[in-house]
Order: sequence, then structure tokens, then C-alpha cells
Amino acid sequence: MRFPLPLSRLIGELKRLPGIGEKNAQRLAFYLLGAPRERAESLSRALMEMKDGIRTCSHCFNLSEGDLCSICRDPGRSKRSLCVVESARDLIAIENTGQYHGMYHVLMGILSPMKGIGPDDLKIDELLDRISKEKVQEVILATNLDVEGESTASYLINTIKPLGIEITRIARGIPIGGNLENADQVTLGMALDGRSKV
Repeated sequence: MRFPLPLSRLIGELKRLPGIGEKNAQRLAFYLLGAPRERAESLSRALMEMKDGIRTCSHCFNLSEGDLCSICRDPGRSKRSLCVVESARDLIAIENTGQYHGMYHVLMGILSPMKGIGPDDLKIDELLDRISKEKVQEVILATNLDVEGESTASYLINTIKPLGIEITRIARGIPIGGNLENADQVTLGMALDGRSKV
């Protein structure tokens, strides 16, 4: 069935969102069509406020409403450690654990030769500048544990190591509640290599 053009256009825009297929796009579009006008206007305003009001922190490249993000402005954060992440989404995931109280540096991506992304395309020079100026004692590499994340971590290790700074990498291995028999060989091997004293 052909939908009226405005509805069809909305479905097409919704399908562009990650994880939204044809059926979900139709479901959302029909929900919005049946919702009070105020709900659609509120959604539209929120989208535009987000686009107009969010930028990157000039210091760590996290999401921010102003020049500096709330983490960089927080005097209670430890300046001793700097956690390096690929994106603001990764930063938020670590913050949500409540376990880390240091500073962050967002690379704004990862090395990906296949996509033409090299070291000059990331915020690596800014990272090195921060390490030297801020007297950081530990750099925690928290890139993803996929091929590109590991390549990025290796590049950073080779780049930072000559500076004499302690470099650590987030642990890898068996997730909480996971069964050893279901783990692949690489994950199980990493869990063994990354074991800690108890």
C-alpha cells in the first residue's frame, strides 16, 4: 500500500536511524500520527535543541553544552589518570559504572585504514599535548576490543611509551554470568592472560 507522501517521508527518515527497519519506522510514524500535536512539536523542538545546543568540549572532546564539559569543570576529578576512549558514548558507558573518577580524552574515532582514517584524523596530538602539560601519571586505554580498537591501542602504546607514562589497558575476558564452555578460544585466552591476584 502506498502511504500519503508526508507519512511516507517520515517513515523514510525514521528508517535512516540505526536499528530502525521498515516495520519499526512504520510503527513509530503511526504512533506519532496518532499522538497529540504537542507531542510531535515537543519531539521536533528537542531534536533541534540537541542539534543547536550540543558541541564538543574544547579540552577533552566529550559532549558539552558549553566550552568545557561537566567532567572537565569538576574540581573533584582526579587529574592523575586520563582514560582514552573512542567516542562520547564510550565515555558515558564508563561513567555509568561509577568506578572511575579521573579525566577523559575522546579520540573522536579509531584508526581504520580501510576507511581512510589515520592518526592525523583523530585527537592524538591533543592527547599527547595534554599528557605533557597536565602531568598525567597514568593513561588508561579503553578502546573497543575489536581489531580496529586493538590497532588504535597498539598505536597509542607505541606513541605514549617513550614519554615514560604508565599505560594500562581495560581488562578483557569472560563477562559476569558467562560460562567458560560458551566462551570462544580468543576470549578465554585473554581472560587467562589478564588474570589478577586475589
